[in-house]
Amino acid sequence: MPKTIIISNRLPIKVQRSEAGLAYETSEGGLATGLGSIYKQDDNIWIGWPGTYFEDEAEQEQVTQDLAQQSMHPVFLTESEIRDFYEGFSNETLWPTFHYFSQYAVYDDSFWNAYQQVNQKFCQAVMQRAEPGDTIWVHDYQLLLLPAMLRSQIEDSSIGFFQHIPFPSYEVFRLLPWREQLLNGMLGADLIGFHTYDDARHFLSSVSRIVGLNTSQGLIDNGYRHIMVDAFPMGIDDEKYATLAASQETKAKMDEYREALQEQRIILSIDRLDYSKGIPQRLQAFELFLKENPDFHGKVTLFMLVVPSRDQVEMYRQLKETIDELVGRINSSYRTITWNPIQYFYRSFPIEELSALYSIADIALVTPMRDGMNLVCKEFIASKLDKKGVLILSEMAGASRELADAVLINPNDMGQMVQALQDALLMPEDEQMARMGQMQDIVRRYNIHHWVEIFMNRLQYIKMKQQTMATETLTKEESEHLVSTFKEARQRMLFLDYDGTLTSFTKDPTKALPDQELLSILECLTQQEKNRVVIVSGRDRNTLQKWLGHLPVDFIAEHGVWFKERNGEWEMFQNLSDAWKQEIKPILELHVSRTPGSFIEEKDFSLVWHYRKVDRTLAELRARELSNYLLFIAANINLQVMEGDKIVEVKNSEVNKGVGSTRWLEQHAHDFILCIGDDRTDEDMFRVMPEDAFTIKVGSERSLARFNLENSKQVRKLLKSLC
Repeated sequence: MPKTIIISNRLPIKVQRSEAGLAYETSEGGLATGLGSIYKQDDNIWIGWPGTYFEDEAEQEQVTQDLAQQSMHPVFLTESEIRDFYEGFSNETLWPTFHYFSQYAVYDDSFWNAYQQVNQKFCQAVMQRAEPGDTIWVHDYQLLLLPAMLRSQIEDSSIGFFQHIPFPSYEVFRLLPWREQLLNGMLGADLIGFHTYDDARHFLSSVSRIVGLNTSQGLIDNGYRHIMVDAFPMGIDDEKYATLAASQETKAKMDEYREALQEQRIILSIDRLDYSKGIPQRLQAFELFLKENPDFHGKVTLFMLVVPSRDQVEMYRQLKETIDELVGRINSSYRTITWNPIQYFYRSFPIEELSALYSIADIALVTPMRDGMNLVCKEFIASKLDKKGVLILSEMAGASRELADAVLINPNDMGQMVQALQDALLMPEDEQMARMGQMQDIVRRYNIHHWVEIFMNRLQYIKMKQQTMATETLTKEESEHLVSTFKEARQRMLFLDYDGTLTSFTKDPTKALPDQELLSILECLTQQEKNRVVIVSGRDRNTLQKWLGHLPVDFIAEHGVWFKERNGEWEMFQNLSDAWKQEIKPILELHVSRTPGSFIEEKDFSLVWHYRKVDRTLAELRARELSNYLLFIAANINLQVMEGDKIVEVKNSEVNKGVGSTRWLEQHAHDFILCIGDDRTDEDMFRVMPEDAFTIKVGSERSLARFNLENSKQVRKLLKSLC
């Protein structure tokens, strides 16, 4: 029975050594809560590092057996792997880059080597458990290479990937020396999820400009399958925090805190020690607030909780020193015998105490410089049972895209943060309750369980979509079936593309003339009265007439602009205008001047930019630039931009090969259809063919066609068998 495998760097449980032996500490995190509904079911499993270094094989075996009882499987890391993979590449290279602190990034080949090796170790651990048909969900930036590694091992499995931190803009991401390898690793997934649309947009831009793949409407076409990219804002277990806030234990803690803080208005700040959280800037803003608002002295307390993190690393040690100095300076400058402006704690608090702090706080100050989602703000909202309280939230946190009723600020704008504190402290209770009620509705509706459900549903959807585009090789048996069906039919219709299908490509399109073999095949097919051969091509009508006009074949030229029946004259499908060429042609000419080896082909109602002779790297860059720019312009002037084999073509959007082929299907009786094409423009033709038609894609790319052949030689061999 197919199962679901969840993979993350850390398991939702931490194994620790104690005097009594091994101890297992369960994570309180939202991810563990949300995915608990998955990995604990049936034969499902969670794979990850148990959080501790184990050298003794007996200990490893014991941990493996104990975790198996909780549907988990450990990946054991060595001390050097923890140092170079986790502390090194993950947290000193990727973390600062993805949070826009690239000046802190370390580019070390030994870190990169360790990152590759550990991702491969995770792959091996998955392969020990994975079977065909399993669904695999990979999590976060430590395992960016894993999806592609898994894809190479289990090609047909459903693989999802979710990134829990931001994805930077192309200009920042391209600073990484290993940018292409990282993107290709992620592209092994079928569905790639981020917290916000901005993150998804940045990723798509990097894929387009670095890897050179076509992206459209959140789908990446890698030639073999569609990869979906989407935003899935992560939620929390809102019921858990609401229940905690109502518990007697929390209420007792609330009474204790209120007695200690007297009548103080409480501003709550909770963060892990990290430069991305903007803690020094927050303290500076609070200091400025006290300076400008003496009326609030003795009435407002900043309750600052900083959770220790990596403070043995020099950068983090310096950050802690900065925070300590700021707290000390502010308290020494403003405190009185009965009032300390800042209550500062450098430690983690139990969840019950956090719940009490959330409940009594008047303001939650959540102002990261850059953050993936930031669930602290959602935990604060879910804990406010009386709906009183104000959330001040950084625009740079992913949650700001959902929580429009928070007081949103730019964390770099000190004055705005001070003003937000003033506004929050003076906000009427009815406005507080209205805003909080709106935000609670959002947190309740889009909770952690909804996040898991919607991601898994989209993964299932894209897999089904891929399967509809799956193409099988035309086997000997299928080929024989095609031939026998052809011979039994009385009215046969053959739709044949020209370039790449009947002939192979040439660097100069004007030299792709039909050779004697092709002419003989077409003559043979057209001599049979039962056959109607239709050449469906993007080429201009004059060229087709010159090359094949002496044969009794039908033509659909320029992707459907012109048509001609075997005994008729050339006709236009509908009245079209080519006035748009005046605007588009100069753009193509500019690209020709910038791209040696490229040239423009002009047809009656289309323009084609050819780049078959261009250096591959430059060609991919220019093609991406041109396509993106043309798509932007075309949306306003009713044009279609198509990418074919080493071409970018612009044409009137009213016509395509599918529209032209439909005309033949409607006007001519048939009981057998063969349709063969090789590039994206032929997908329109495959799309309109009946289910029983023999549709064939030339090449190995995924397609709407039922079958595929490798090249034009095999196409000719098939057509010869029909003579």
